[in-house]
Amino acid sequence: MVHKGVTQAELLALADKVLVKNYRQQPIVLERGRGSEVWDVAGTRYLDMTAGIAVCGLGHAHPAFTARVAEQLGKLVHVSNLYFNDQQILAAQAITERSFATRVMFCNSGAEANEGALKLARRYQAVVQAAPERTHFISTVGSFHGRSFATVAITGQPKYREGFGPLVGPVDFIPYGDLEAARAALAPRTACAIIVEPIQAEGGIVVAPPGYLAGLRAACDETGTILIFDEVQTGVGRTGKWFGHQHDDVEPDVMTLAKGLGGGVPIGAIACSEKAAAGLAALAGGAVPHATTFGGNPLACAAANAVLAIIESEGLLGRVAEAGDYLAGRLGELVAAFPGHVLDARGRGLLRGIAVSGNPGQVTAKCREQGLLVSIAGDKVIRFAPPYVVTHAQLDEAVAILRGVLADGAGK
Repeated sequence: MVHKGVTQAELLALADKVLVKNYRQQPIVLERGRGSEVWDVAGTRYLDMTAGIAVCGLGHAHPAFTARVAEQLGKLVHVSNLYFNDQQILAAQAITERSFATRVMFCNSGAEANEGALKLARRYQAVVQAAPERTHFISTVGSFHGRSFATVAITGQPKYREGFGPLVGPVDFIPYGDLEAARAALAPRTACAIIVEPIQAEGGIVVAPPGYLAGLRAACDETGTILIFDEVQTGVGRTGKWFGHQHDDVEPDVMTLAKGLGGGVPIGAIACSEKAAAGLAALAGGAVPHATTFGGNPLACAAANAVLAIIESEGLLGRVAEAGDYLAGRLGELVAAFPGHVLDARGRGLLRGIAVSGNPGQVTAKCREQGLLVSIAGDKVIRFAPPYVVTHAQLDEAVAILRGVLADGAGK
């Protein structure tokens, strides 16, 4: 057992002994945070422009969020879905009040939300529409939808599927943003669902072109295909609206949420229309079609309720939009300052990035050494996904560090 006072080097050595080596963590052990800053066990301060990969929208240790979660810990943590709990019902109401959805099912992660959405679509076609032959999934090249067998199967990046076959299928991959390719894939009417991200986040911060999402809606209406928007990374305010697809004034049949919904407490959600919800509705005398022990537990749902309420009470949607525009301008300066090295700046709200010509891993490592935490999206993009409470001064500090790293030739 490790006691207080253990050094960072000792913890890293212990990690090397006891953890499965599936990750490639950077060599620091984080211990505490406040707002947009975190500290490791050695006391080194870092400016956090990752927010737990777009999770901690309220920042670290937000006082109101902390107090609400602590209060719930002292009341009720878990009861299972054999019973209702108040926080689950209220969290579902809070999501429906802010979205197209009329019904919500909770789970524990983005992968689980997407997996559940795929099951919903298959069962909707087979049971509700009496069309069991409609089994195809349509996804997009460059997409990322999770690490479970079904979600890795529909992830449009082959590197994530290597060594895990055979996978769930059939799946057809089409170019992202290509509406004609989508119409052609849906025309045979064998697809049960198409799943699309409003912004391909892990694919490199690729924003859907104007008219694309609306065109998908129309194509799905024509063919009876379930339209799923994966909002795991773009939802809950990250783009400056509650949900990323709201920029395009279009509604899916199903929306999946996770990451920012719990402010750091694990939670996922499948939010759907009344029509689509029939795909997971239990039938008299039949088995429960989809379930989860921990999904919708009181602690996670209290965290979600706190996140949604605080975003609203503190006006954080507007703040995200304004800070996102400011960050876009600062990142655009790097494109102008380093032609041929910084290829472009991209994104929406506080999901932003710059594409570099060489090795982005060098850039993130050098930034960490200078006290800045950023991450990689896709093959070439340095991602910024800071807390919604980030200040202009902190964004200026982050861009200044990144500028110095690029000036030293990192990533070429």
